[in-house]
Amino acid sequence: MHLARFARRRYTPFVTPLEPLPRLSAALAGPELWIKRDDMLGLAAGGNKTRKLEFLVADALAQGADTLITVGAVQSNHCRLTLAAARREGLQCQLVLEERVPGSYREDGSGNNLLYRLLGAERIEVVPAGTDLGAEMQRLADELAEHGRRAYVIPGGGSNALGALGYVACADELLAQTFDMGLRLDRVVVASGSGGTHAGLLAGLHAAHADLPVIGVSVRAERAAQEARILALADEVLAHAGAEVGIPAEAVVVDDTQVGPGYSLPTRAMVEAIALFAKFEGILLDPVYTGKTAAGLIALARSGRFAAGERVLFLHTGGSPALYAYQDVVLPDPRE
Repeated sequence: MHLARFARRRYTPFVTPLEPLPRLSAALAGPELWIKRDDMLGLAAGGNKTRKLEFLVADALAQGADTLITVGAVQSNHCRLTLAAARREGLQCQLVLEERVPGSYREDGSGNNLLYRLLGAERIEVVPAGTDLGAEMQRLADELAEHGRRAYVIPGGGSNALGALGYVACADELLAQTFDMGLRLDRVVVASGSGGTHAGLLAGLHAAHADLPVIGVSVRAERAAQEARILALADEVLAHAGAEVGIPAEAVVVDDTQVGPGYSLPTRAMVEAIALFAKFEGILLDPVYTGKTAAGLIALARSGRFAAGERVLFLHTGGSPALYAYQDVVLPDPRE
């Protein structure tokens, strides 16, 4: 796909590293694990949303926007990075935070909440779970328009056809890296939340005829619903990019075994996964996305889903600032 015809801002002046995980691989005694470090992408503390924002913010600037408006959960990495992109471009930014767990928002909270304040969000609206988020963002945009300002509304996670082009570009980057390294990967494991990363990566690999299966570990939705969402968005991405190929339904694979009691709610497997990545490889994961995705990877490895020696790539989508809001969850109680 010819992505150069799409306007793009560049927030990361390098390709993200592709590295082996030898100590974790040995501990699991199964697949040969690799990691792509999208936690090292540009903007404040990095993460996968940066790739999407390169396309979305370019479109906002082309439309003459002076303010970005977006939505996320109370510890949203996407909101942090959208706010950072706005600051990089000299724009204002307003956030709608959905309190998916009642009582979970704290104005003086740590993690991403702290960074919203440090980066200087112009306005933060906290709404209960189930709110019509699109309508709420449009209300803020309409209020700005009344004062002669122009807002650009970005969906949750930056997960529309334009934003997901960031992970079509990532697919191209990954394939170029593996070619240069002489590395044949057998499978990719990635977080599946709002869907843009999973769908964009799947679309990019499919369009390139890469024959590289992708497993999305759901952090919120049940498997059937999430697979339908990813399939629809991947096809939308391909159509937007002008590709004449569709995604076969069987190529969309979602593992929903790590959702636990719900979005952002801790599980024992997530806590163990964060500890294993930290202690064996010195890599930080977050409790909401990468911790549960890594838990899925580890469970699949232990169950024998991967053949011995199979090369499995873990796509690290970032999010470590949220760790500081979950200290009581991810660290063992010294009294026990």
